[in-house]
Amino acid sequence: MGAPSTETTSTAVPPPTRGRGSGRGVRVIPWAVLALWIAVLALAGPLAGKLGDDQQNRAVDYLPSSADSTRVARLQDALPGGEATELVVVYHRDGGLTAADREEAAAQIAGVARAHRLTGGAPRAVLLHGDTVTYSVASTEPGQDDGAKDAFVADVRDRAEGGGGLTVHVGGPGALNTDMKEVYSSLDGPLLWTTVAVVAVLLILIYRSPLLWLLPLLVAGAADAAAMAGVHGLHQAFGITVTGQSQGVMTILVFGAGTDYALLLVSRYREELRRVPRPYDAMRAALRGCGPAVLASSGTVAAGLLCLLAADLNSSRGMGPIAAVGVLCALVAMTTLLPVLLVLLGRRVFWPLVPAYGSEVPRPRGLFTAMGGSAARRPLAVLAGGAVLLGALALGTLALPGSLKNDDAFTSVPESVAAMRIVAEAAPARSAQPITVMAPTGRAGEVLAAVRGTEGVASAERGRSGGGWTEVSVTAEAQPESPGEATIIHALRAELDGHYGAHVGGPGAQQADLADTSSRDRWVIVPLVLAAVLLILVVLLRSLVAPLLLVVAVIAVWGAALGIGGLVFGPLFGFEGTDPGLPLLSFVFLVALGVDYGIFLMHRMREESLAGAAPAAAAVTALRTTGGVIASAGLVLAATFSVLVNMPLVSLVEMGFVIAVGVLLDTFLVRTYLVTAASVALRERVWWPGRLSRPRPGP
Repeated sequence: MGAPSTETTSTAVPPPTRGRGSGRGVRVIPWAVLALWIAVLALAGPLAGKLGDDQQNRAVDYLPSSADSTRVARLQDALPGGEATELVVVYHRDGGLTAADREEAAAQIAGVARAHRLTGGAPRAVLLHGDTVTYSVASTEPGQDDGAKDAFVADVRDRAEGGGGLTVHVGGPGALNTDMKEVYSSLDGPLLWTTVAVVAVLLILIYRSPLLWLLPLLVAGAADAAAMAGVHGLHQAFGITVTGQSQGVMTILVFGAGTDYALLLVSRYREELRRVPRPYDAMRAALRGCGPAVLASSGTVAAGLLCLLAADLNSSRGMGPIAAVGVLCALVAMTTLLPVLLVLLGRRVFWPLVPAYGSEVPRPRGLFTAMGGSAARRPLAVLAGGAVLLGALALGTLALPGSLKNDDAFTSVPESVAAMRIVAEAAPARSAQPITVMAPTGRAGEVLAAVRGTEGVASAERGRSGGGWTEVSVTAEAQPESPGEATIIHALRAELDGHYGAHVGGPGAQQADLADTSSRDRWVIVPLVLAAVLLILVVLLRSLVAPLLLVVAVIAVWGAALGIGGLVFGPLFGFEGTDPGLPLLSFVFLVALGVDYGIFLMHRMREESLAGAAPAAAAVTALRTTGGVIASAGLVLAATFSVLVNMPLVSLVEMGFVIAVGVLLDTFLVRTYLVTAASVALRERVWWPGRLSRPRPGP
């Protein structure tokens, strides 16, 4: 899995490597670059710490401003008292509530009413079943920022206490938002340190050195701090949406992609140290050798990610520049700070496997040599077998569960979700969360009558008014976020929007809008990403066939990885739904990252062809020489994304699983084996219509 380990096991350092007689630049430039990075990190540190405060993790924050549910949320914000923090306090006892239970519940809710300004007067008890009673509590205290809303939820939870078999859960939209923010705020530390630990273990196994593994890790940490500061600046300047998901993915990309670039650079630097006496000159040669491929690959990844700017979904549109900043910061750090540290530490950094000046460069052998030989002997058979396997795996997409509901979004059940589930069991024919209709105040009576006359509506009550709008709270007969509720929402919109100018929102409407917007974004972004990546590859490889081959390969990887997800999400993980954004985001990342590795392989294949190698020999040599590095890089990237599988949000688990599986498929099957076989089968035609496509003698 790692880089070749045939270096000379010696700590001897030849005299020329100490820099005697070197120019002033050899001594000054590394220290100047290091000082510059120290200054950058000193400035970036305080800004990076503010990124967590920029996060927007409510479902409505993900939606475009044009969505009906977004308009409802904004109109609610403008009502007297600001946006209400709506809670449902659920009291439950198996076997039935006692009179003392109901008295205790009433007393606790009365205490909440005395401590806070609530809408609609004193909350009334609703007996859903003999064993469950609920109170709807909504705070309308003025000036409620996010901190005040969270404090209100915490206070209600402190006052509503059970015991002796009586359970109390505080749910509703306000509690769900609080729980969601707590989950996202808890991700930063565990996500970062788990990623660091995974990368550290892999680098130790790859390099087998007590010091070398630490350098890429430290540089990736510096890149992550710079990226966080840069994203904070983007948020302040342009208002891009920052979510816990996008910040977590950015950290994964910085460590994953950054370590990949480090593997390529260190591998080339190790080779050059055998040919060049001074580390400074060896590093210059290494940067000249692998720099173009690294720049091209990172540029392609960034370009693919920036295509997300065309998305309507705020979370996806923000993900594009955030992830691109992470990739570019990793690139800059690994091509400036890492080379400086390696040069300053000299050859001793590779101890105990020090590459001695003048020693022979070992000839790679092993798995990738065997794979190259197999692909060269039976390219069509390899292609046919791979196509059948990937096609069969892609059929698993038919088994993907439906859209993910709010109460299924967590891998462990928070209190707000537990409350919703108790209500659903106690009153299966009645919704546990309201649909909110915002009506022009002058027509509020007509809207209320129309809502009550809509099929599937259990009840509707008039709420707050202000700014020319009136709030109507609607209870549906169907369960929250079910197909039945979606039907009612669409019916209300069809009736109210055109005739009365009213808007329909609430949690269920937000989920419906998320699904609709995600579907629209897929139709726009997928072709855009393919066109952008294909254009860049045509320019880089000076061919049409080779870029098409790489693009088809990454599409096959995406389909197979998503299909494997469909086979395991329900049966193995027990997930009840699929995040609506998973197909698009996994496509963008797998295409961008898969093409990244394709550039490394095809760039080397092109070099061999330009040097006069026959088509089959060029393909096999490229695989043999780059396979080990690509495999190491793929393992690191897959491992970093697999960190998301341990996170407490289903959307992150699903994304991490699909991307990790896709990277592994791409690394060990598609990119290395099938692309090589296709290149052997196509011979010179793989470079059509460039000059390398002209037939030449040879196998």
